[in-house]
Amino acid sequence: MPEYLHLNNPITERRLFNGRMLVSLVLVFLMAAGLIARAVYLQLMQHDTYATLSDENRIRLQPVAPTRGLIYDRNGVLLADNQPSFTLVVVRERARNLDQLLTDLQGIIEISDREIARFQKRRKRSGAFFSSLPLKFKLTDGEMAKLAVNQYRLPGAEVRAELVRNYPLSELTTHVVGYVGRINEREIKKIDPIQYSVTNHIGKTGIENFYEPVLHGKVGHEQVEKDAQGRVLRTLNRVDPVPGNDIHLYLDIELQRIADKALEGRRGAVVAIEIETNGVLAMVSKPSFDGNKFVTGIDSKSYNTLRNSMDIPMFNRAIRGVYPPGSTIKPFIGLAGLDAGVISYRSKVRDPGWYQLEDDERYYRDWKKGGHGRSVNLRKAIIESCDTFFYDLSFKLGIDQMHDYLARFGFGGRNLLDLPGEALGTLPSRSWKKKTIGRSWYHGDTLLAGIGQGYFSATPLQLATATATFANRGMTVQPRLLMTVPGAGWPVLERSRLPDVVIKDPADWDYMFKSMEMVVHSPRGTGRRIGVDSEFRIAGKTGTAQVVGIRQGEEYDAEALEERQRDHALFVGFAPVDAPKIAVAVIVENGEHGSSVAAPIARKLFDGYLLDRGTSSLEPDTTQ
Repeated sequence: MPEYLHLNNPITERRLFNGRMLVSLVLVFLMAAGLIARAVYLQLMQHDTYATLSDENRIRLQPVAPTRGLIYDRNGVLLADNQPSFTLVVVRERARNLDQLLTDLQGIIEISDREIARFQKRRKRSGAFFSSLPLKFKLTDGEMAKLAVNQYRLPGAEVRAELVRNYPLSELTTHVVGYVGRINEREIKKIDPIQYSVTNHIGKTGIENFYEPVLHGKVGHEQVEKDAQGRVLRTLNRVDPVPGNDIHLYLDIELQRIADKALEGRRGAVVAIEIETNGVLAMVSKPSFDGNKFVTGIDSKSYNTLRNSMDIPMFNRAIRGVYPPGSTIKPFIGLAGLDAGVISYRSKVRDPGWYQLEDDERYYRDWKKGGHGRSVNLRKAIIESCDTFFYDLSFKLGIDQMHDYLARFGFGGRNLLDLPGEALGTLPSRSWKKKTIGRSWYHGDTLLAGIGQGYFSATPLQLATATATFANRGMTVQPRLLMTVPGAGWPVLERSRLPDVVIKDPADWDYMFKSMEMVVHSPRGTGRRIGVDSEFRIAGKTGTAQVVGIRQGEEYDAEALEERQRDHALFVGFAPVDAPKIAVAVIVENGEHGSSVAAPIARKLFDGYLLDRGTSSLEPDTTQ
């Protein structure tokens, strides 16, 4: 049969068509059955799984930052609070293209390259701890409006309201209260990633740092429903954060003001301790700085100005500054001599204006040219600050007894319970000199240590602590700043306490108290000017500490020295004498005379604490 007849056969074509239709119907049926089975599987068998995934896409669990605790002084004056502020944050999990997002944001509001660099650094070091990171703090109303208008094209960018730390009296309290700052890489490794998941700041210095666990609080969380753009539609559930505890300090802001004003224009430090409670009433270091600048990040220019200043305002002189204590150490050396039995109340020395060891050509000079006379006992030596008497006494005591005795008053050790960074100073000894300098100890070293010079150095806090213990008749004073944490009890402060200073004859305390009282209230006392018109009796000791050495045969000439090479002025004291309540230590760098510069500052604090006023009319004096 011809081929064309085969192809046009209707029967054959119909059979072929029906076969194809059958195959197609089978395939369609199988596909439909598969889809139905899949739908049944998803709807019935996997319902819970996909419902959960759907909720996770719609419902988010986000942390809620706790409110940082406030800091008050002893009278309820606010020293650190929280103020509302708006921050631009980037939620990394929602940002499709992070680099493009940052570029877009820079085109909308002013974001400096430094802020971008800080964000990138924060992003790299934070790892997976933080899903949202701050980009720009303290947004203005205009900036927030621009971001709101462009929100639709900024996935991952959010404006969040938060509380930012503020210090109303910053320069007055920064060295004590400290400040908070942005969490850095070192701190990230130590903190709890959950508790700090929405916290950008942490205590850096001072009380803010030491009591960080008390002030921070505990993070909360909330379940929120969001739309496709990530906007919150409603809150489904919330567990409130636990706010940080407020804390009250022993600090008396009015005494702090008095000390700060008295030191205005000078470099120095003042520490005042309440003897009964061991509380620090005032702690001033001048010059100071504004801690508010560090909260959201200080700019390079401002930081370099602070860092490079010759006055080093960021240096806390009260606890970190180490100075020769000068003649303020003499009451402690005198008590040591009495207790050790190397001198008595009747012991006397001749003071021609110098002291000389046997077989030694060197003259150890007294501050008073011509000396204090032929018959100087301990009381006169304290009242008039006779160096020659204490050269002789320290030689008799020896450095070993001096070291051991002074250590009992807290010299050479840390005293403050709750402020980081306290310096040790130097309480010299034979072993210290050998280990540190590699040389043997000489008698001349002992003589210089006996008048608070040479290798001897102490912090203003150590001087105040030792004076408070002295005023407490040997009962150890352990200074602290924290007074109470309302509603939370007392935090446990762990540090071993020095044993009380017990002497053989308690009458020696009375003798030394009277001697120090006469420093202020006798006509020949070096601190007599601050005793004028006082309504209470003050016990004290003035001091002058050399900054540069003076060669044999030469005399101190302030006019020939640069201002920063002149002697430091010091004063330590307590009041009232019959029932001591407050102990004060003052140092004024390059102030030259403790009697005319440092002592009047202490008088202002005594008046402010005991009489509720901080002014007094004091005439200058040029004695030691």
